Amino acid sequence: MPPKFKRHLNDDDVTGSVKSERRNLLEDDSDEEEDFFLVQNQVDEVIDVMQENITKVIERGERLDELQDKSESLSDNATAFSNRSKQLRRQMWWRGCKIKAIMALVAAILLLVIIILIVMKYRT
Repeated sequence: MPPKFKRHLNDDDVTGSVKSERRNLLEDDSDEEEDFFLVQNQVDEVIDVMQENITKVIERGERLDELQDKSESLSDNATAFSNRSKQLRRQMWWRGCKIKAIMALVAAILLLVIIILIVMKYRT
């Protein structure tokens, strides 16, 4: 039976294994470099996505600020409208009161004229 393992290595075997190890290490390095580039590409993609998200958040914040300004303006306008409508309602109420008072005064004057005419007719 031949032995399963060589007990003595010659120089060619040692240098050959060193060369094969170097080759394997270089191949592993290239795999590591490829892995590094793949990971770096993924990191770059994540950075791009995050920058895009940050830009969108900033734009959203600006739109929210604009919306808040418009909301405050609308609220102020609604308050002004409410106050103006109350003021206008009071003006119209007074105008209606004035018209009713004038009509009552005209009716009283007409009634007084009619009564005076009737009294003058019966006196003579």
